[in-house]
Amino acid sequence: MTPLTGARPGPPTWPSVAPAPRRALVVGVVAARGGAGASTLAAALARELARRTATVLVDLDRASGGIDVLLGLEGADGVRWPDLADARGEVSGADVLTLLPRWGPCAVLSADRSRPGPPEPAVVADVLHALTAAAGALVLDLDRVAVVAGESLAGACDAVLVVAPRDLRSVAGILAMRPCLVRAGVATWLVVAGPAPGGLGAAELSDTVDLPILAMLPRDRRMGAALERGGVPEGGPTARAAARVVSALGGLT
Repeated sequence: MTPLTGARPGPPTWPSVAPAPRRALVVGVVAARGGAGASTLAAALARELARRTATVLVDLDRASGGIDVLLGLEGADGVRWPDLADARGEVSGADVLTLLPRWGPCAVLSADRSRPGPPEPAVVADVLHALTAAAGALVLDLDRVAVVAGESLAGACDAVLVVAPRDLRSVAGILAMRPCLVRAGVATWLVVAGPAPGGLGAAELSDTVDLPILAMLPRDRRMGAALERGGVPEGGPTARAAARVVSALGGLT
């Protein structure tokens, strides 16, 4: 795989925290534009990784009503980000992992629709650092606005996947994010989604934004209804795309 031009892939440095004795694979997923399906892909990717290693799906969308709603877990017991407001400094990743709700084999750290608002950046950094020592993989559902502003944890990832429908809004969104990703030094790839309403080809999209394609994400006509019934389906195009992404990322583990 070819990383983002100008990037320097390698283990990130977490702010003001000593390195853990071992470290999980950290993959960020971000949408090129609204409605691209990044959260759904992040969930499918986390479930696929959870078949191989202890995995946590982490909701970092600052305006999120909770990724637990997407998964049908909004009524499940377990801590959400607001419950970890006092988790500072030496945080036990094993303790946090035990307290999180489960989506099958995957642990989920979600926002809470009944207690909206983003967690403090220092809390996020300390909790995620602790989880990298307790789990084998983290999948971060990144906030697109935070990435553009340079305020996300994209730079703490081993790889960032940009979910990009084949349209001009995606091109504009990627070009807005790309400078911040270059400065973060993170290896970045496209996951190209769905059909092209205006005829924009996947290769043309890749060339325009100067990012390589890691995988294709075909349109899943059943996904909308499945999400309304409460959960990302285990089969179908999205699950198969997630399996291809995990296979392609195997060299980072």
